[in-house]
Amino acid sequence: MESELKDMNSNPPSSKEERPLLKSESDVAAAIEELDKKFAPYARTDLYGTMGLGPFPATEKIKLAVAMVTLVPVRFILAMSILVLYYLVCRVFTLFSSPYRGAEEDEEEEEGGGGGVVQEDYAHMGGWRRVVIVQCGRFLSRVLLFVFGFYWIPERCPDPETTSSEEGDKEEPERPGVIVSNHVSYLDILYHMSASFPSFVAKRSVGKLPLVGLISKCLGCVYVQREAKSPDFKGVSGTVNDRVREAHRNKSAPTIMLFPEGTTTNGDYLLTFKTGAFLAGTPVLPVILKYPYERFSVAWDTISGARHVLFLLCQFVNHLEVIRLPVYYPSQEEKDNPKLYASNVRRLMASEGNMILSDLGLGDKRIYHATLNGNLSQLRVFHQKEE
Repeated sequence: MESELKDMNSNPPSSKEERPLLKSESDVAAAIEELDKKFAPYARTDLYGTMGLGPFPATEKIKLAVAMVTLVPVRFILAMSILVLYYLVCRVFTLFSSPYRGAEEDEEEEEGGGGGVVQEDYAHMGGWRRVVIVQCGRFLSRVLLFVFGFYWIPERCPDPETTSSEEGDKEEPERPGVIVSNHVSYLDILYHMSASFPSFVAKRSVGKLPLVGLISKCLGCVYVQREAKSPDFKGVSGTVNDRVREAHRNKSAPTIMLFPEGTTTNGDYLLTFKTGAFLAGTPVLPVILKYPYERFSVAWDTISGARHVLFLLCQFVNHLEVIRLPVYYPSQEEKDNPKLYASNVRRLMASEGNMILSDLGLGDKRIYHATLNGNLSQLRVFHQKEE
């Protein structure tokens, strides 16, 4: 697919007649169907179609129209109220407190504009104020999920005897250094906040956003300058490893949460895991999120953020099922080989979550999106001609 795109770019058509347009609307539809098969982990298969553009049945149009004037305004106001309320909680209970800076030396080295990692959070703040921030955050995150239509979230914990673990029979189980989860939607973050209130890895710009910025600091997010021309890989992996080891050793330290796939899927597949969560060799807690649906899939793939939020708010009921696996204790061989460790945890999660393993990655996803956008542009041309 990459070679096809390069050929098209290296030999641009000189006129409209020479453009490599497909001959008919059916050809475009067939090409999109072929793309969906090839890039199956990212394809949307719900009632709303590719990129959420339909076509919509008449009954669905009526349901959407009714929801837009009833459910959407109420849910939007409630969601914003909850966000502002929790921001105020964070603002009040961090007054007169200085944020923890775990990478001050790195910041000084990066004053010249280089990339790297910045740690500035209130997650290391102790005492009753930290307890209030965490408990309010967990409660309000669950309330927000309720507002979005996730009224019941069943959780299943498989029998530990059915999952292999090198050190599972220890008298004093070790604390996991990191939570690892498959990644389907931004809603994953809300669930994990409600369940364990962990830290995440985020862009540095997130820490500067209104409302969300302070909340992310209370979560203890590790900020990464992903846009940097020369990203400091050692800085990223080193900071994450330090946080993982700290959480493993210290019960009062904030737990860190990582999505080892590195991008979202439609929830039916599990991509190759990156090794960042496994480099420290500490135990991990695998969590599997499943979003069953009848009409709209909450998977955040090939659909714009605004369209996704709108359709999400239009669904009266949304579904989320959680499978919390036992803590996975690595063998010595896995500690010495992070790739093996990541692969074994991935296979376990795929087996327990009934997901299909895929070797596709973020680069394949970008190719899929670019090609899909081109084909849909041609489809719009056909529709305009018909009109």
